[in-house]
Amino acid sequence: MKHWEHFLEPYKQAVEELKIKFKGMRNQYEQQTDRSPIEFVTGRVKPVASILDKANQKGIPLDKLESEMQDIAGLRIMCQFVDDIKPVVELLRTRNDFEIIEERDYISHKKASGYRSYHVVIMYPVQTIGGEKKILAEIQIRTLAMNFWATIEHSLNYKYKGQFPVDIQLRLKRAAEAAFLLDEEMSKIRDEIHDAQVFFSRKKEQQQDDEK
Repeated sequence: MKHWEHFLEPYKQAVEELKIKFKGMRNQYEQQTDRSPIEFVTGRVKPVASILDKANQKGIPLDKLESEMQDIAGLRIMCQFVDDIKPVVELLRTRNDFEIIEERDYISHKKASGYRSYHVVIMYPVQTIGGEKKILAEIQIRTLAMNFWATIEHSLNYKYKGQFPVDIQLRLKRAAEAAFLLDEEMSKIRDEIHDAQVFFSRKKEQQQDDEK
């Protein structure tokens, strides 16, 4: 395990640093505008068992993990609306603290399973006591509805080892379309939703001031 702890430490550092940076982006949006396209940010380092399982499935030699496994370090940027995803991607493209290696648009081009998300693979420099170490990290940008579906699908995938029964496949595809329809409908009334959220936020702040 000591070997794995040493191997994963830069990935853990990268996730924590990137979470702070992306949350900083969210705070700056909120200070400068009425709302942020970023709802919240999460991150994780893939567990050793999952790394070994994926390496086995993809035929990745353990000595090639650093160069061939892109999602050992993973971040998720959650958005309220589909229209929020593009400005977030554009903002990532303008940053100079990492290099974008690859982009995969699973929103315009959904997977056969129904999966939708926007993936950005970056090369991120981590400063260690041994010098700079560049690692791969994957950033997934998606809506709350997309994330709900993907979380359920991921859990079922473990249960069925990727071999879904036909009825489960059909239901997942229907659920994916329903989730995307929800996103589309919410986008049509986003201005009303935004106004209501601003009103609620200001009212809450007023109540807090009155209680002081």
